[in-house]
Parts: sequence; C-alpha cells; structure tokens
Amino acid sequence: MTRILADLPEQDVEWLDALAAEQGKSRAALLREAVETYRARESQDGIAKYFGLWARHDSQGDDRSYERKVGSDWDGGPQ
Repeated sequence: MTRILADLPEQDVEWLDALAAEQGKSRAALLREAVETYRARESQDGIAKYFGLWARHDSQGDDRSYERKVGSDWDGGPQ
C-alpha cells in the first residue's frame, strides 16, 4: 500500500474525524472507502455513458437487418 500526503481544509478534517469516531474507523480507512466508492461510481458512469450508444444510429430492430442496411453501402458488404 502506498502512503500519500494530501492537504485538506480544516473543516473537512474535523468532519472526517467526527465521522471516523462515529463509525469507529480511522481517517485512512474512511479515505480508502471514499476512493473505492468514487472509483465504482466512475465505472458505472462510464457504462451508463455508453449504454445505448448505437440507438442514435437507427439500429432499432434486429442486428442482422441493421448489418445489411449499413453493409449495403460498402462494396462486398453483407447481402
């Protein structure tokens, strides 16, 4: 595990200390959990961001008919 040094406003440190005391955890444990939660949320945002990407390309219906439609524009495309 790597140790880091981060500057935080005093009010955030006070809030973090109060939360740590309430949960019976250390500051470091809460910060690790926060990073883990942030990473998980960012991963979900990425999935949500790209979910349905093909909808704007009029790909409604079955995949094969869309493939035929798009492929007909190319020489040797699917027939």
